[in-house]
Amino acid sequence: MADPTPVIDDLCAESDELDLIVVELAPEQWALPTPAPGWSIAHQIAHLAWTDHSSLLAVTDQPAFSRQIEKALAEPGDFVDNGAEEGAGKPPAQLLADWRTGRAALADALHAAPDGARFPWYGPPMSTASMATARLMETWAHGLDIADALGVVRTPTDRIRHIVRLGIRTRDFAFGVHGQPVPFEEFRVELTSPSGELWVYGPEDADDRVTGPALDFCLLVTQRAHRADLALTAVGPDADRWLDVAQAFAGPPGNGRAPKGEPA
Repeated sequence: MADPTPVIDDLCAESDELDLIVVELAPEQWALPTPAPGWSIAHQIAHLAWTDHSSLLAVTDQPAFSRQIEKALAEPGDFVDNGAEEGAGKPPAQLLADWRTGRAALADALHAAPDGARFPWYGPPMSTASMATARLMETWAHGLDIADALGVVRTPTDRIRHIVRLGIRTRDFAFGVHGQPVPFEEFRVELTSPSGELWVYGPEDADDRVTGPALDFCLLVTQRAHRADLALTAVGPDADRWLDVAQAFAGPPGNGRAPKGEPA
């Protein structure tokens, strides 16, 4: 069983990097709109804080998490947005403090989780490493939205390896949630990391394959950029379909982002 410590540590590093971006914001900057329609910077951090809290309940208080699931079922389509809206209404200092407290508590709980533990979630149950990976993916993606709102260019790191793996593992889910047939065969995926290393997945002789920058793959599977604006190449009809529907996050199909130059 893989040691989840590296991904938990990378989650903490990703969160700390985003913290440095928002800690010095003036109160009015927290209200700046981000690329997510209707979400300000405050909404983005509030969503991260809310999901960290949900994850903490799943790890440490499963009866309480079950009650949250019941609430989610009673508010389909609005549950996540309502959580972000509630958090965004807090004073920025309080919101920032809540996010810091929650993410630290979650990291401690994940480090303390017993080997082989699995936790309930809004989709299938998650292992410790999967929970940390999902949190890293969301922190990275929502951090991009915040950076875009501020005109900040973030330097990608090899921490996105975890997001790449998640994007590949969720291939079949992405096809299914879009109502498309799931390919039987594995794909070959060859991606160049931010540090220049080649990351390879899947059989070398696969008929369908995807190649390109790892950063672009992560932007695709988190739906932070349109496929047309990314340097990803698909070989084979199934791989080509995948690049149109890929998503590494749970829930219904996302709307994605419009190509550059087109209205959102």
